[in-house]
Amino acid sequence: MNETSAARPSLAWIIGLLAAFAVAAGGGWLATRHFADPAAGMSGNDRRAIESVVHDYILANPEILPQAMDNLQRKANSERLSGLRSEVERPFPGAVLGNPKGSFTLVEFSDFACGYCRKSVEDVARLVKENPELRVVMRDIPFLSDQSEAAARMGLAAAEQGKYAKFHDAMFAIGRPDPTTIEAAAKAAGLDLAKAREAAGSERIGQEIARSVDHARQLGFDGTPSWVAGDELISGAVGYERLSEAIAAASK
Repeated sequence: MNETSAARPSLAWIIGLLAAFAVAAGGGWLATRHFADPAAGMSGNDRRAIESVVHDYILANPEILPQAMDNLQRKANSERLSGLRSEVERPFPGAVLGNPKGSFTLVEFSDFACGYCRKSVEDVARLVKENPELRVVMRDIPFLSDQSEAAARMGLAAAEQGKYAKFHDAMFAIGRPDPTTIEAAAKAAGLDLAKAREAAGSERIGQEIARSVDHARQLGFDGTPSWVAGDELISGAVGYERLSEAIAAASK
């Protein structure tokens, strides 16, 4: 799965921005005007002159393009998260791995039927072990199979009993969810099965799953696992190193 589903700004947009920067750097009176719209009001000669300056500058300094793309992507991600972050980072009670009161929040959108999510379990466990202040908010979203929602519901029922982490680990260890494996994971987690079954069928848990699905769509995620780390939106089983880097960057 490719990293981040959010659309990147176009190269033409970046070139336009660099054109505005070139004008500003030269002290021209067009600087402010062209920052908003680099092509606004330019004569053909002016435009060709600016494009020539930008062309030569990019050829001499090609490293600025990935840097500019990364900066613009972070800005776009921050805008996507604006007004939504508090909702995304607020867990369903108990649906947390690591330190529930930790100072840094990593959000994982996951599906118990997802093999890539299963591969990420060890990475997240390592991150939690190495970061006492890490709080991993789990958002279980039923994307992949008919039994995904049943597993997600039982996971939140386990969270209400303070045993989400045990169910999470047991469910991924046992295998793909079906009625037998979900029941086995619930037993392995030590759930009160009668209460868990009742909670799993409740409207409140159904509404929470619907909220998680809606958050994923608003953030541009179309698969699992997906992650929110600071202002970074990351899609895919990207591994321990990539997640660790994202957490470190956001923590700064």
